[in-house]
Amino acid sequence: MISAYSWVVPLLVVLPLIGAGLTLAAAGRTAIQRAVSLTVLGAMLVAAAVLLVAADRIGPQVMLVGGWLPWEGVVLVVDRLAALMVIVSTTVTMAVLGYSIGQGQSSFDDESDGHSPLPVFHPSILVLAAGVTTTFISGDLFHLYVGFEMLLAASFVLLTLGGTPERVRAGTTYVLVSLLSSMIFLVSIGLVYASTGTVNLALLSQRLGDIDPGTVGLLHLLLLIGFAVKAAVFPMSGWLPDSYPTAPAPVTAVFAGLLTKVGIYAIIRTQTLLFPHSRFDDLLLWAALLTMIFGILGAIAQDDIKRMLSYTLVSHIGFMLFGIAVGSTAGLAAAIFYTLHHILVQTTLFLVTGLVERVGGSTDTARLGDLARISPIVGVLFFIPAMNLAGIPPFSGFLGKVGLVQAGVAEGGWLPLTVVGASVLTSLLTLYAVARVWGRAFWSENPEGITGQGPLRGGHHEALGLGVLVPTIAIVVVGVGITLAAGPLYDVTTRAAVDLALREPYVVAVLQGGMP
Repeated sequence: MISAYSWVVPLLVVLPLIGAGLTLAAAGRTAIQRAVSLTVLGAMLVAAAVLLVAADRIGPQVMLVGGWLPWEGVVLVVDRLAALMVIVSTTVTMAVLGYSIGQGQSSFDDESDGHSPLPVFHPSILVLAAGVTTTFISGDLFHLYVGFEMLLAASFVLLTLGGTPERVRAGTTYVLVSLLSSMIFLVSIGLVYASTGTVNLALLSQRLGDIDPGTVGLLHLLLLIGFAVKAAVFPMSGWLPDSYPTAPAPVTAVFAGLLTKVGIYAIIRTQTLLFPHSRFDDLLLWAALLTMIFGILGAIAQDDIKRMLSYTLVSHIGFMLFGIAVGSTAGLAAAIFYTLHHILVQTTLFLVTGLVERVGGSTDTARLGDLARISPIVGVLFFIPAMNLAGIPPFSGFLGKVGLVQAGVAEGGWLPLTVVGASVLTSLLTLYAVARVWGRAFWSENPEGITGQGPLRGGHHEALGLGVLVPTIAIVVVGVGITLAAGPLYDVTTRAAVDLALREPYVVAVLQGGMP
């Protein structure tokens, strides 16, 4: 039976693609591009909120694209997990877009002559949004692959904006790693289809149990490897700290918030729906442990704020992987909650780092100092998400980590308990890393005598302005709002985890969607 809200589901992909076309057609008309982009993202946010309410009250919302049956064509599915991911991803994309618009002549669209020298920014950010959303609502593996490729193409354009040698090198590394991941994923899809005759996730959940366990193990391992590269899971995470910091602040922020999370989402979806209680759960626990430790050790060795945050991004992927590996309802609920929290906090910190660079002229803590006096508001905007990332009570980072620790302790066994210990150590080292930046950049003696809005590239001085402050403040407030609304949100993530563990709500919704 098709729900009355099913027609809203494809809008999550159609709207940003239409918007991308309109903004490309409006190249050179910056005001039109901005209006279209913000309108599209706002409409996506409303649609996702409607679908979250529908999925929470009625069940997963399914759209059979083109009227094809589920086993014949593309199926789009929005359950609680997908809706939550779309809402948070759209929120941070809007904040990043607002920040970019607020940068004015220092951004990607220079209004000094009424034209934009880089008119592809708005189309690219909308295609990226469409690709990310496609991965979240895809009901089959091949369409999930299509979403990955959409965001890969858009992210390469965004990563190399400006065409500097440093950005092109970073973009080349990113593309090569992503293409390797895509090849592994595509080979996996081919093997899955050859083994089961379908790539539909709901049908796969029924058919994988009928084939040879050794074949299932191979398919599972290949999919995990492909998704782990996307998610920057150790030891496949070395590319990330070298790729993200070279991009402009808004691009780095949206990358840090979203791109690794599509890999985490894919692991959650396939691990719960296709391979529950698999033989690789211990492997995932080891991956979580090593990702936490090696990521945070890299972070505390960095002097540059962007590189430090890039390594903490890798490290905290381990927390999400930990909850997935535990596999219990409590573990999955905590992993989902922590993923939502981390998207917001990591994006916020990279946007604030952009403010630091505008005020101090650098993100190298050896060249910064006294920023708390020079720009108190930037100090506050950095301090709040930094403490949230470190997991200081009562922030959402603390609540998510407590949920993960409780799930690990309840699971028992020496390996889960070892990961629990590693997670506590990682949290302490994260606090050390951000406190070190806080002390050196904001409170230490200024090494270069910066006395005002810091030297930007080219030696010019420029006030921060409300254009960049407002979206940054807004996303900091949203991050704090996650803490204030943690109880209801955690209830929703728990219900999402229950459905993931049961599998039946998703499978029945998809298969009944094809019945008259």
